[in-house]
This record gives sequence, structure tokens and C-alpha cells, in this order.
Amino acid sequence: MAEQFTTYYQSPVGLLKITGTEHFISEIAFHDTTQKIPARKRNMPPMLIQCLEQLIQYFNGQLQFFNLPLHQQGTAFQQEVWNELQNIAFGKTISYLELARRIGDSKATRAVANANGKNNIVIIVPCHRVIGASGKLVGYGGGLWRKQWLLEHEAKIAYGVQKMF
Repeated sequence: MAEQFTTYYQSPVGLLKITGTEHFISEIAFHDTTQKIPARKRNMPPMLIQCLEQLIQYFNGQLQFFNLPLHQQGTAFQQEVWNELQNIAFGKTISYLELARRIGDSKATRAVANANGKNNIVIIVPCHRVIGASGKLVGYGGGLWRKQWLLEHEAKIAYGVQKMF
């Protein structure tokens, strides 16, 4: 197994823990700031540096599409859901029902929501772009305030919209 590296990025929505190898990103997660952060290693692979640079560009409104190799462990169904999440356009939202339809099973709404919640690469695999059928913000492991912030950030960049929710 390839050596895993971890770094942290203080984003506008809190501290992000970024994990990956020399070849791919395997995790971006919101980090509980009450936990101690290990000292940064000097030899961080270019892949994590590239990820940090793209996240900075995203938060600065200069990047709408991430171009990084990703790898997260999951079932074939979860992989299908995570792949489909990456097809949701920047600044757009879809419902869990629409996500289920996109993978070919409109009855799989609950399973799709569960797979969405198991996504370990937040922001880059944009699970925040999935909302309730009513148009309301529902279910986000990082907290609904972060989901709202990310959606409003993207809408402002894409369409000049100041408030969505």
C-alpha cells in the first residue's frame, strides 16, 4: 500500500484535513478543531500541494472544476453515486430523487442519500450540491451551515447571486 500523507488547510468553512498519496487524494474531511493538529511534514508530495492550491482557488472564486485523481474505498453502488456527484454542475443543486434517477433507480433515494453521506472527499466530490426534494437544505455531515455557505459561494461565483437559502 502506498504511503499516506496528511496536511491541513484553514478554509472559510473550517479546518480541512487532506489525505492522499503521491498518486491520488483519498480524503478531504472537516476536522474537529478541538483535536491537536500534528506538525506539518516537510516532504509533502506534489499531489497534496496541488490539492491545496486547487482548494485555495476554489475558495477564492477562481476554480469551478477540480482536476485531481481521487480514490476512496466503497462499494460499487457508492462509487457510482460518488461519480455521479461529480457530474452536478458548479453552482447547481439536485435532489436526492434526481440523483437516484441519474444512476437509474428512482426508488433508491434512501440508498443514494446514505452513499452521499459516506463520501470522504468533501467539496471536490460535491455532496453539498444535493438537497431535499422540497428545495430545502437537508443532511450534511459537516453541518447545514457549511452546506449553505458552499452553495451560496458557488451561486455567487457562477451567477452573481448573493443569497439562495
